[in-house]
Amino acid sequence: MTGPASEDVDPTDPEYRDVGEGLLDEEMGPSSAMAHLYRGEIHRMKLWRERLDRTTNWAVIVMAAIITWAFSSPDNPHYILLIGVATLSVFLVVEARRYRGYEIWRTRVRILQENVWAYGLDPSAGVVDPNWREKLSEDYRTPTIKISAEEAIAHRLRRIYLPLFGILFAAWLVRITAFSPEPWIESAAIGMISGTVVLATVGLFYLTALLIACRPRTWHAKGELRAEDLREQRRK
Repeated sequence: MTGPASEDVDPTDPEYRDVGEGLLDEEMGPSSAMAHLYRGEIHRMKLWRERLDRTTNWAVIVMAAIITWAFSSPDNPHYILLIGVATLSVFLVVEARRYRGYEIWRTRVRILQENVWAYGLDPSAGVVDPNWREKLSEDYRTPTIKISAEEAIAHRLRRIYLPLFGILFAAWLVRITAFSPEPWIESAAIGMISGTVVLATVGLFYLTALLIACRPRTWHAKGELRAEDLREQRRK
């Protein structure tokens, strides 16, 4: 695959249109170097995807164990569920850091898919990004984090952790209401900390999580399959 990669490239130039075109024809298979490069990036992306899944699995296991123990006896303190919320928050931060690493490899894979393989399958569907070689080359020279920590946390909240936090919150509300003879505000107290303070702290935490997950923003994750994107494509 040859061809310049600069901003003044004419997409109609035959040399330029050779980039990716015919890659899947019998007489012109994908170059060995590009095929191995793509396979290597897929492998690294898969490994980081598995690291994300392991974090999620541990978060679910710990959450299930805490809920089970909290409801196993009426004498067990309700605040163990709030400890579960704090533990889940630690898993969220760890998973967000891993998601930022995962996004490095996924971005490279998407660049290759969009500008080499998609174009090779159907050149008539559009032209490639004239700067994709330059972008990929620069990223290999100096790998950089593609998304902010806040965006990574928002992604994991929307995909995984908001429902988990919601389950813990519902379990905690049941624990301080249906399983306590005292008024629920009083039963929410933890030692010398009044129930009002505890409720305000929990409410502030969940409000912050909702704001991070749902506030309008420009998403920088490459090829993220958000529900809004899928609905828009379906309309088209």
